Amino acid sequence: MSNLNTERVLEVRHYTDRLFSFKTTRDPAFRFLNGQFTMIGLQVEGKPLLRAYSMASSNYEENLEFFSIKVQNGPLTSRLQNIQVGDEVLVGRKPVGTLVQDSLLPGKTLYLCGTGTGLAPFMSVVKDPEAYERFDTVVLIHGTRFINEQAYGDFIEHALPEDEFIGEAVKAKLKYYPTVTREPYIHNGRITELLDSGKLPADLGLPPLDKDNDRVMICGSPAFLKDMVTMLEQRGFDEGANNRPGHFVVEKAFVEK
Repeated sequence: MSNLNTERVLEVRHYTDRLFSFKTTRDPAFRFLNGQFTMIGLQVEGKPLLRAYSMASSNYEENLEFFSIKVQNGPLTSRLQNIQVGDEVLVGRKPVGTLVQDSLLPGKTLYLCGTGTGLAPFMSVVKDPEAYERFDTVVLIHGTRFINEQAYGDFIEHALPEDEFIGEAVKAKLKYYPTVTREPYIHNGRITELLDSGKLPADLGLPPLDKDNDRVMICGSPAFLKDMVTMLEQRGFDEGANNRPGHFVVEKAFVEK
């Protein structure tokens, strides 16, 4: 298992019967770009059982944080949801992924669009000073079915603006837009429809989506990714990659696993 580190669980937080997050120790040699993911998992019957997880922690933080669903019959998450402080988890040493700022062309507004646990990589990005240096405005959009699934809302609204390192940049440039689909809330509706109609940008005092000024990162369910890509391509946006920056990037790893 030379490609895996063994880390210790430091904290576990259960948000709902479907969502939880946990923090672990971090090997000093583990380096990643904000927005990337790695393979994490558990030792099961003498073998590593792994799946892809984005780091919800930023790359300068001392510990690692992950945001996970609970699947009762899932090979990994049915076990992972029961971890306790002090338990060991496996963390891959080779982070990868497309949700990095170098895969985007320069622009004015960065839209971070996540559904469910697809928020995780963007928690890393909104703690990244470089995001606020590169863009005039950073828009964090989190779509869920229910209000209690807006797991990081309190942290985003209250703790992040008071951060001693990036708090001032957050206050000046970060716009947070949580939206739910199955109960009344401050914002309601699917992200794709809110963006396509222009309602979401208008709610934030921004102009409609425009490939000349806007850059988009996308992470979430397969249906969400498909709808977002279709909408953006119809507006002339080109998908970027690590070796060819574009107007938007998509994380497909979780769909393909």
